[in-house]
Amino acid sequence: MAVRIAFLHALFFAIASVANCDNYPFQSLVPRKTFLVNKYGAVPDGRTDNSQAFLRAWKDACKYEGRSVVLIPEGKYLVETVSFEGPCKFPIALVIRGTLKAPTDPGKFSTNTWIAFRYINRLTVAGGGFLDGTGSAAWKYNDCQSNPNCMALPASMRFDFVVNSKIHHLKSFNSKNTHINLFACTNMSISNVRISAPGESPNTDGIHIGSSSNIRISKSIISTGDDCVAMVSGSHNIDISDVACGPGHGISIGSLGKGHDERVSNIRVRNCTFLGTDNGVRIKTWGAASDGSSASYIVFEDIVMKNVRNPIVIDQQYCPIPNCLSGNSGVQIQDVMFKNIWGVSNTKVALNIECSEIRPCKDIKLIDIRLAFNGRGPSTAVCSNVQGSSNGRVIPRGCHL
Repeated sequence: MAVRIAFLHALFFAIASVANCDNYPFQSLVPRKTFLVNKYGAVPDGRTDNSQAFLRAWKDACKYEGRSVVLIPEGKYLVETVSFEGPCKFPIALVIRGTLKAPTDPGKFSTNTWIAFRYINRLTVAGGGFLDGTGSAAWKYNDCQSNPNCMALPASMRFDFVVNSKIHHLKSFNSKNTHINLFACTNMSISNVRISAPGESPNTDGIHIGSSSNIRISKSIISTGDDCVAMVSGSHNIDISDVACGPGHGISIGSLGKGHDERVSNIRVRNCTFLGTDNGVRIKTWGAASDGSSASYIVFEDIVMKNVRNPIVIDQQYCPIPNCLSGNSGVQIQDVMFKNIWGVSNTKVALNIECSEIRPCKDIKLIDIRLAFNGRGPSTAVCSNVQGSSNGRVIPRGCHL
């Protein structure tokens, strides 16, 4: 399966790289065209399913011989599951100015995606509109920790094999599951998005990235019930900057190591603020033998923690459910730098780096860390099986690197 995905990804990216050239013979002679969804039958009454009207507009825009815009104007549009498919002939944009509302009928939940984009080069999704995932109608069905036959709830917006594309100026709230999911994507930017769900909403990751590279996330506010940003296996060259995270579970790498050959590398998280989150910056791996798995070349720098539980975490015994895999993690964590991280911890242990006995963390750098405890006494550190160095003023003390 992994080999097939890698082949499809490489093939589509090769085609997209050629198509990314702007030197089409007559592109500049063809004016940009807007395809208004209302002209295809869309009704902004909040009750009529508009998925087929949206698809009719998309299909015409996708085959247009020039740049195209699918426009969803102001109003409330009920949309059941819809998948916008490429490849398209020229750059295409979906501009959302209104509110897209997901169904609340449990019979409509049996899919992993609400709004999908697949096999598209040079896509823009923007417009300042809203995605209403109506998650409060679905969260009670999220019982996967106790029910092996649980219902898979849909992510609000998913991008598969999308390249050279942008998502910006969108607001997503109350997703049933993940808000934005990227899989097998390359060269994408996400900026000026506002993501929100209650802190107790289950599995509502803000942005979930897997098998993707060259992804940039910036100038965004994410408040949710799970990770603000999660980077799982196959995430490479990810840059996250100017993000406010909270509530939520922080910005996380992993979990890794449930399978084999799970790798994450070249991650940079900078100029971010965490507000009341359950974790700050975190790397998490299962306590299981995992051949060929690693997390490496990672930088967390210039970060503010405001009343955050567990501001800095490396956890190689990650166990979110009963009866976890227990043992020594086979994931190698190395070349990780925590630099200029300061603020207030809501837990006395503000720095917690607990690595694998069989594969200790290597080349971990602590530089200018200042984390105070929001309680009696100073903050403390817990470290085990760590190799590395510390420089500058590091508070809390206790990790003798």
